[in-house]
Amino acid sequence: MFGLILLSIASIGSILAAYFDLKTTEIPDEIPYVMMGVGILAHLIQTILVWNPWPLINSLVFGLGFLGFGFLMYFLGQWGGGDAKILSAIGFLLPQAPKEIDTRLYFPFPLSFFFNLFFIGAVYMIVYALIVSFINKKIWHGFLKGLKADSKILVFLNFVLFVFTLTLGIFMMKQFEFISLEFVINFSFFILSMSLGLSLLWKFVKAVEEIGFKKRIPISELKVGDVPVDYKVWEGITEKELKKIKRSGRKYIWIKEGVRFAPAFPLALLFTLFFGDAIIWFAFRFV
Repeated sequence: MFGLILLSIASIGSILAAYFDLKTTEIPDEIPYVMMGVGILAHLIQTILVWNPWPLINSLVFGLGFLGFGFLMYFLGQWGGGDAKILSAIGFLLPQAPKEIDTRLYFPFPLSFFFNLFFIGAVYMIVYALIVSFINKKIWHGFLKGLKADSKILVFLNFVLFVFTLTLGIFMMKQFEFISLEFVINFSFFILSMSLGLSLLWKFVKAVEEIGFKKRIPISELKVGDVPVDYKVWEGITEKELKKIKRSGRKYIWIKEGVRFAPAFPLALLFTLFFGDAIIWFAFRFV
């Protein structure tokens, strides 16, 4: 029951974050802060009740670890601060899968969720970016131009990955009798196809960001939360910054948007709990 309560809080909180992200591009800080507080408090109580420090330690390790990674993505300009906080909040709440749900995972639950976030998130980003690209036809031209320029390096990197996966598979085959050569070869090609697909996705998303997510607007239309293109971190302007820009005398400004990534969190969370590790789940169905 304890695990299901925390799962419900994680699910409801991440769904609310997704709703606000899609509607306003901003995730209210109150959502992840409440989730974090509940997660830490719940595992502190559990630690006291069972007189075992590990529930609290696990919560802090995964919560703070996810927070560190999330803010690394934030400072690299890939995520907003809200995305980093939601990832961390889920780590604080669910350092392990609820015992009430029979989930077969190859990694500890938080790591499976973490890996699934990028796999499921990639699928979500494809759908999101495709919708934007059909609205703005210039995106496809920019995507093909960029792909042609980087084709040699992409082919080389994916070839190296294929050789590495094949070599590792042959080594594992010698260690475990149930792994066949046919499976190793098929799995290596599966990983290659996934890598190629993700490479193409990355180039496509970059084209969407550069062409579809940047626009020039009059200063009079600028509002709190908009992100100027020269901002290296993904943080919208404040009321104070807005007033300063409007007093500057400028007539236009370039702003940027991005894939509103928050919906990937509840999708990855539910997939992890009910289907397991995404890459393994797909591999055993398509390899």
